[in-house]
Parts: sequence; C-alpha cells; structure tokens
Amino acid sequence: MLFEDKYQTIKTPTEGIFRDKGSKFIAYAYPFHQEEKLKEIIADLKNQHPKARHWCYAYRLTPNRSVFRVNDDGEPSGTAGRPILNVLLSQDLTNILVVVVRYFGGTLLGVPGLIHAYKSATEEALTQAEIIEKRVQDIYQIYFDYAQMNDVMSLIKEEQLESSNYQFDLSCSLKIAINQTEVNKILTLLEHIHSVKIKYLESV
Repeated sequence: MLFEDKYQTIKTPTEGIFRDKGSKFIAYAYPFHQEEKLKEIIADLKNQHPKARHWCYAYRLTPNRSVFRVNDDGEPSGTAGRPILNVLLSQDLTNILVVVVRYFGGTLLGVPGLIHAYKSATEEALTQAEIIEKRVQDIYQIYFDYAQMNDVMSLIKEEQLESSNYQFDLSCSLKIAINQTEVNKILTLLEHIHSVKIKYLESV
C-alpha cells in the first residue's frame, strides 16, 4: 500500500480555555474538511466574541502532514497559528480546525508566553474531544436507470458501502463513499452494471 488510508480526527466540536495575566484564550476545535467553511466559522466566532482582540487558527486536511494552513491574525509571527498546528501534528489529528479567540488582559505575554498560551488552549480543547479513527474515502455520485436499482443496491450491500442522498425515480441517483484503497475495485464493479454513470465529488 503506497499511502496511509486511515487517520484520526475528532468526532464533534469542543472548547477549551487558558488564562494568563488577565488574557483569556478560548480554543474551538472542529471536525473540518471543507476549506470554504473557514470564513463562515471565523465570522460566527467574531459575532460571539466582538470584544476579542485576535482570532488565530490552524487546520490540517488529509493524512499528508504538509497539507495545512496557519494564521496568526496580528499576533507576532509564529506565536499563534504555528503552536496550534504543532499540537495537531503531535497528536496526529487531521481534518480538523482549531480557532483560538484571544481577549487581551492588558499585560504583554512576550513570544514564549504567547506560544505557551496558544498551545495550552489548543491542548485543553482536545482533551475534551472524542478521538475517532476514519478511513480516507472518495465520494462519488452514481446515476442509473430504475431497472438497475437491484443490481446497484446489491453491490452497495455486498461491499458494505456508505450511501446517502437517494433519489429513486425513472432515473435514480445516490452518493457513495469508497475507501481509497478499494476505489478501483468498486468502480470496476459499478461499470459492469448497465447504464451506470459515475461522477467523482470529493475526498474526505
């Protein structure tokens, strides 16, 4: 096998708080695999915390350790986003976003103090989280004629595929999730069913 098809992430969103010299650091951790949701999450947190000073974050996507993004949001470079990311890397968690909201307490913490605060707030949020193991999956939309319904559903049942978004009419469609290590096998089986059309949507 050329790549790792399993990864660890968190099951549901969690929070953690760290305080130092009057400053308050509130960490919010989210299961995350769509970058376009980032702006919406940040905007929501800014509405919740209009008097906060910074909204710093880091996220990881896919088991590849080089797929990430960090943002210090006005804190000194390397003192916020990178410490958050380092916690995610050290705990081997991916498809996850952590945003730390900072309220300034009037006393400068210095570079070591900031690094420690963002790291500690992130760790606190993750101690509240339920860690789950998932497989890397490709999501496909399947289109087929009603006459092929039994063949398609039998294949889904035999291969124990996750399916959703059913539309059954004269023309039918549904979504399936395939473990990446089994994609070639499953697509070949589907292509052997008459009139099936397959569209790749995303990897999760």
